[in-house]
Parts: sequence; structure tokens; C-alpha cells
Amino acid sequence: MQKLVAPMAQESTLTQASSFPFVLALTFAHLLNDVMQSLIPAIYPIIKTTYGLSFGQVGLITLAFQLTASLLQPVVGIYTDRRPSPYSTIVGMACTLVGLLVLSRAGSFGALLLGSAIVGTGSSIFHPEAVRMARAASGGRHGFAQSLFQVGGQTGQAIGPLLAAFIVVPRGQSSLAWFSVIALVAMVVLYRVGSWYQAHSLQMAKQNGGRKAGGRTLQSSIDTTIPVLVLIVLMFSKSAYTSSLSNYLTFYFIEKFHIGVQTSQVLLFVFLVSQAVGSLIGGYVGDRVGRHEIIWFSILGALPFTLVLPYVGLTASVVLIVIIGMIMASAFPAILVYALDLLPGKVGMVAGAFYGLTFGLGALSAAMLGKVADLTSLSAVYVACSYLPLIGLMTWFLPRLEAKK
Repeated sequence: MQKLVAPMAQESTLTQASSFPFVLALTFAHLLNDVMQSLIPAIYPIIKTTYGLSFGQVGLITLAFQLTASLLQPVVGIYTDRRPSPYSTIVGMACTLVGLLVLSRAGSFGALLLGSAIVGTGSSIFHPEAVRMARAASGGRHGFAQSLFQVGGQTGQAIGPLLAAFIVVPRGQSSLAWFSVIALVAMVVLYRVGSWYQAHSLQMAKQNGGRKAGGRTLQSSIDTTIPVLVLIVLMFSKSAYTSSLSNYLTFYFIEKFHIGVQTSQVLLFVFLVSQAVGSLIGGYVGDRVGRHEIIWFSILGALPFTLVLPYVGLTASVVLIVIIGMIMASAFPAILVYALDLLPGKVGMVAGAFYGLTFGLGALSAAMLGKVADLTSLSAVYVACSYLPLIGLMTWFLPRLEAKK
């Protein structure tokens, strides 16, 4: 028996080692995708001044961008669960490319809404199938692979404001068209990954006697209704607070501390980098101590720092947004993998729904917070949002799905 087990274990190890580079390729593609996506909030200070927009209109642009992503992602996920489409990620990148070109030439508020909606559509097509391919290439390290994939996106989100600060701000709105080159690079990378996944799926189907790869990995006898609702509420608390930071942080620092636009963009970059680091740590630790513990800490643990943030100076504010960003970002990989374990065999639907929730809840939050800021002030918005992590107490109602590793 030992002679039979050893070669099988060795083959499994070799398979994991040979496929994990595709997780890195998808991570890189996610980085490029989110660089382009993040250009939209990064140029808000520019277009607000150019077109004389209110905070409410800025929130509507975010709504147009994120609603197309949130509404379409579950639909795309359900479709790809039935008919996996590894090359659909290339179509998503093409939509993003077109959206950037529209934004670069937009001369009205309506054109800005249209371009933002097209970019959001590209995101909705990209994420569900990219998550499926990353999970297939993870070699069983689902939490780490998902967090690595997420770090790619968050790193891209962090780079976007820097590119906006040093390219778009001095050269103007038309320079957005230059970033279409990034979409072309991503399409080449995704073609290579799609070819691997198609061959991998055929190989797994043969090994499973003709059944599709990626079947159920965990059979759960518990009722999933309450846990799914709890996860949605937790995603709301996370998305609403991070939306207040990612969409209005530059305005907040400019208004409260009287700093320049470029400096505020750099501070937004610092916050987004902290999110990337927190996401990686959350996925890595979640594989070892359990998703449940990470979800508890990642949302509720940020509460002391969010409560203090509205009342401190510039230096302390920078330190606090780094801490808050790291803690709260560690939630998403844990929540997503928890949901995938809770609803096995539905990778596309779960990925689409939860990425869609992130975008959709963030969009609604941005629109509402923008309106509140118009009526009161950004400082009042940050005071109100500081209590959102209290919703993390809902984690009490989540059942444990795995033992500690």
C-alpha cells in the first residue's frame, strides 16, 4: 500500500506545483484589470472640477460603474457554472478597454456615466471565471490562492491613483486612452491561462469518468439560508465603510487638512496598499486557523480604530487608515472561501454574487454617502460610518464549516 500511495502523493504535489503559476498569472491579470477599474474613482477630483459636479453626481458615477458590475456578475457566474467559458475573461478586458476610450473622450455627465457603466460590465465578465480558474489552479490551498488573487486586484487599485496623480492629473482626461495598452497585455495573459484551463478541464473530466471537474468538495447538512444572509450583512458593513474611504478619502483629506490633490492621491495609494497586505494575510491565516476566526477579527477588530479616526490629526489619520485597511481587507478572502464551502459546486455563482455584492453595496453606499456629504459634511459621514464595524457581531450566527488546520 505504501508503494502505491507515495507515487500518488508525488503526482498530486507535481500537479499542484505545475498549476500554481497560473494563479500568479491570474493575479497579474487581476492587477491589470483593477488598475483600469481604479482610474474611475481616482479621477473624481479632476472631473468634479472640470464639469462642476456635486458629491451626489460623483456618487452616481460610482453607482453606474458598480451597478453594472454587481448586477451582471451573478448572471455571468450562473451561466459559467453550467458552461465554463475560460476565454470570457478576454471579452471582459475588451469591454474595459472600450469603456476607458469612452471616458477619455467624454464631454458630458451622461458620457461619463456611459463609460463608467461599460468599464463595470468588463469587471462583471472578468471576475466569476477568473475566480473559478484560480480555485482550479490552487492545489487545494483555496484561501491562499483566493487571497493572492485578491491581492492582485487590490494592488492594481492601489497603483491606479498613483498613475492618475502623475499621468492623468497633469495631462488631463484624454490620457485615460493610454491605459488601453494595459487591457491588451491582460488579454494576452488571459488567453494563455484560458488555454491551460480548457486542457485542465478535459484532463479532469477523463479522470472523473466523463464528469465535469470542480464538483462538490464539501457536503453540508446545515440550512444555508441564515449563513448566506449573515454573510451579505457582513459584506454590507465592510463595503459601506471601505466605500467611504476609497471614494471620498481624497476629498476628506483635502477638506480637513488642506493638502493638495496629488498628496491626497498618494495617501489613497497608502490605504489601498494596506488593503492588499491585509487580504494576503487574511487568506493565508484563514487556511490555518479557520475562516470563522478571521471573519470575526477582520470586521469587528477594526471598530476601535474607526471610532478614533474622525478626531485625530493628519499623521494619526494616515496610521489609522493603514490599520483599518489591513484589518477590514482580510475579511473578503475568508468570506468568499467560506461561501464557496457553504455552497459547493457553485463557484461561478458564488464568486459572481459576492464580487457583485462588493461592487453593488459599495455603489449604493457611495451614492448615499455622497448625498449625506452634500447635506452635512464629509467629517459627519466619517463619524457615522465609524460604527459600521459593530455589525460584525452578526458573525455569531455563522456555523463552523472546517476544523483548524
